[in-house]
Amino acid sequence: MTRIRTVLLPPVLAIVFAALLCAVALLINGDSPLTALRVMVTQVGEGTTAVDIINTGAIYYVAGLAVAIGFQMKLFNIGVEGQFRLAACVAAIAGGALSLPPGLHTLVIILVGAAVGALWASVPALLKAYRGVHEVISSIMMNFIATGVIAYLISTEGFGVLRGNNISTDPIEPTGHFPGISFGASGTIFGFVFLAAALGLAYGFMLNRTRFGFELKASGESPTAAAAGGVDARRMVIVALLLSGAMAGLVGLPELLGRDHAYTLTSPAGYGFTGIAVALLGRNHPVGIALGALLWAFLDKSALALDNVGVPREIVLIMQGSIVLSVVIAYEIVRRYELAAEQRRVAAQLRAVTGVPAEVGS
Repeated sequence: MTRIRTVLLPPVLAIVFAALLCAVALLINGDSPLTALRVMVTQVGEGTTAVDIINTGAIYYVAGLAVAIGFQMKLFNIGVEGQFRLAACVAAIAGGALSLPPGLHTLVIILVGAAVGALWASVPALLKAYRGVHEVISSIMMNFIATGVIAYLISTEGFGVLRGNNISTDPIEPTGHFPGISFGASGTIFGFVFLAAALGLAYGFMLNRTRFGFELKASGESPTAAAAGGVDARRMVIVALLLSGAMAGLVGLPELLGRDHAYTLTSPAGYGFTGIAVALLGRNHPVGIALGALLWAFLDKSALALDNVGVPREIVLIMQGSIVLSVVIAYEIVRRYELAAEQRRVAAQLRAVTGVPAEVGS
């Protein structure tokens, strides 16, 4: 019961606080919070919104997993953004240049994406392990470098092709596509959604059923104790960031293999930063991250309907931002409450053993 309260209470408190804050903002603006909520909920059943929420949720889920792997070791891999964008770009170039049988073509593209993500994450990993450079600083710089590299790769001097007013890589042949499930006019669920679910299961299995997962969590909880137990802290830092980078390299593939089939100047960005919020909201748990990803996707997609009733869709940005801020505060409040409760419980047990009256013991 205590663990459930510790896991579920902070995100619930954060969401409730964010909802209240948005309600106040709407009332100040002269809008009705109930109307906004009703429009957002009913929008789920309209057009392709439901499918879009699932597809976008899968992208956010993979991004959240990538961030969560680093969080397990108290590593803040803020470079997921650059890792996923560069990996998607290189994977698109490789996919467009290759001609392979169906299935194998898709698999090669996925492996290229994961390898590029891990390779890009290896720079902050090695700097952290051997030179003590904080991963936040190095990964932020790698994000900027990735932007420059991508700009060159998709330029006409690189691998880009001018198509109308946009520049893109060569399109990936149908053999490299990841087939999805079509719901007609309601849209098509990316096939990568099921791979994202499999990645979540693998992440949970790794953490709870493997020695590496135990060492990962032990190193994050107490590096000193882990080192005393024979865990190589330097190796764990490198492996954790490489795994995080490999997972980040898959973030852009659902849209690349399921819809776009090429990387363009207008390809989406920002998924890496969203992954940080989703991992925080889900507290690095595979199920929690999934719920956080779906909530984030719901807010993103259903907010489009707010314009129809004159409510500014930016209210969703306020809610998302307040969730990120309040979830950190909520975790700290619950942690302190649980710590105080544990101290009271231990004190009561000591009094019972020693026979010291409560008022004396206190």
